[in-house]
Amino acid sequence: MKGKAAINRELCMACGGCVGVCPFTALELENGNKLDLDGESCTGCGICERFCPVGAIKVV
Repeated sequence: MKGKAAINRELCMACGGCVGVCPFTALELENGNKLDLDGESCTGCGICERFCPVGAIKVV
């Protein structure tokens, strides 16, 4: 069974790079400064993790 994405909010710059690559629309920016994850939509595919420039997302 695959895991789910977890966001390290201390590292996240809210750049939105992960939002645009998620094929399941599990990520979104709230007010342009806070990344939000929909755990029900996340499949743990890891695409967001690969596109995060600061390593703030890990599939666990």
